[in-house]
Amino acid sequence: MAGQAGSEKHRSERVCVGAVAGAYGVRGEVRLKSFCAEPEAIAAYGPLWSEDGTRSFDVTLGAAIAQGFAARLGGVTTRESADALRGLRLFVDRDRLPSLPDDEFYHADLIGLQVFDTGGAALGRVKAVLNHGASDLLELVTPGQKGAVLLPFTRAIVPTVDLTAGRIVADPPEGLLE
Repeated sequence: MAGQAGSEKHRSERVCVGAVAGAYGVRGEVRLKSFCAEPEAIAAYGPLWSEDGTRSFDVTLGAAIAQGFAARLGGVTTRESADALRGLRLFVDRDRLPSLPDDEFYHADLIGLQVFDTGGAALGRVKAVLNHGASDLLELVTPGQKGAVLLPFTRAIVPTVDLTAGRIVADPPEGLLE
């Protein structure tokens, strides 16, 4: 069974590359959001897996639509089954993704890293990586502070990302963390 082989993979060996936004039409197509830098690349990584690794889907992209693609997922043939997948996040085995240059990172690799200032003081932990159009933002959970802090993820503000050590060194603008 294909699902069993996939469920043996540890979650960190997979990266979220998209999500199902609901049904598209009446013949089992879905509205597929791609989180890939090149959105159409999502179809080349297949199969895509559910987060728990119990289901896998071959993907065939259709027309580009608002915020994604009309797409066919293997085994999904009715509007009802397509709509039942709404909100499903889709993952790909990490070894199917292209290698990145030294100054680029997969968001999944940044989440959970500890963030320190240039003097070595702990600033917090990365909760999420957000992008609202201009550039990426690191959402930090900081000790003793209500709410999260958004740190621009630029080379000037985040000069060092050390995945091996599990830490980020940041030089936030004055007043950002007060």
